[in-house]
Amino acid sequence: MTDWVKAAELGPLRERKKLKVTVAGEDIALFFVEGSVYALRDICIHKQSRLSRGLVFKGKVVCPGHQWAFDLKTGWVDQWAKCQPVYPVKVEEDVVYVLMQPQVRDVEPAPHERFCEAG
Repeated sequence: MTDWVKAAELGPLRERKKLKVTVAGEDIALFFVEGSVYALRDICIHKQSRLSRGLVFKGKVVCPGHQWAFDLKTGWVDQWAKCQPVYPVKVEEDVVYVLMQPQVRDVEPAPHERFCEAG
């Protein structure tokens, strides 16, 4: 069974809105948006650019390498039907923890599963 692993203190993430961390040898991009924390594998599945350097806009992180826009909650890319690995996150006593079991979808998420509606 995999345990929750400390990824970061919430304070710096809340201030910067995004943060690259290394947890158990994996580079993970953390995002603080609308009071919630999201975690995606930092290296883009398409052009291997760092998502932690991307722009966050309307619930998606835009990869700086080729402008694919990944939903923060699901990792899904609408225009290509692909998925960036996402990690379950919890915050306890201002500490961000991730569960080192990346989730990758192979089917399009329903609208209620996304950060925001498709489009």
